[in-house]
Amino acid sequence: MPLFSVILCTYNRARLLPRALRSLLHQHWQDWEALLIDDGSTDATPLLLAAAAAEEPRFRFFRISHRGAGAARAFGVRRAQGSFITFLDSDDEYLPEHLEKRAIFLQQHPEVDFLHSSAEVVGNPFVPDRHNPRRWIPVSACVIGGTFVIRRTLLLQLGYPSRRFADDAALYERALRAGARIAFIDVPTYRYYRTTPDSLCTQYGNVSLSPAVQ
Repeated sequence: MPLFSVILCTYNRARLLPRALRSLLHQHWQDWEALLIDDGSTDATPLLLAAAAAEEPRFRFFRISHRGAGAARAFGVRRAQGSFITFLDSDDEYLPEHLEKRAIFLQQHPEVDFLHSSAEVVGNPFVPDRHNPRRWIPVSACVIGGTFVIRRTLLLQLGYPSRRFADDAALYERALRAGARIAFIDVPTYRYYRTTPDSLCTQYGNVSLSPAVQ
């Protein structure tokens, strides 16, 4: 049983996946498994993931019908085997010390069930408000799902929200209501790219309006 199960869900991201996969393979902390979940892609994504899994035994490849990122993550959560579950979006990447920093913190704070952190934002530092997509808010004011590290037993108890957008915020709120022991660290080793034209944030927000005029 590895310490971390990394869930990477993707849809038509063959051009970006190599960066995310390399960042995982280059981690200083190597006690992990990765669930690579193709959410019904129509490009070369499944071929790329299958090839990666054939070369790296810690990669577990799954292909499902297209239901959206939230449903794909929920699928992965039910199949994860690690003590803690974390996430890596297919257009983002980990810095090499990312998992190591989390492992050390969790070893020093064994009472923590849910860890999250700041992130390094590349590109637009604003995202649409999930309650009002015409209003933009800074990424720094949000919880960032890619930085979540959650005890598997807790996450199975909570269930992963199967939503099209802001499933991470919904999960965080579930954890708060359940009284989970949550910790935040200002260690921005998750590189969050806001430069991907087909990202969920870009699709959800009104991209014709600049954050400066909201």
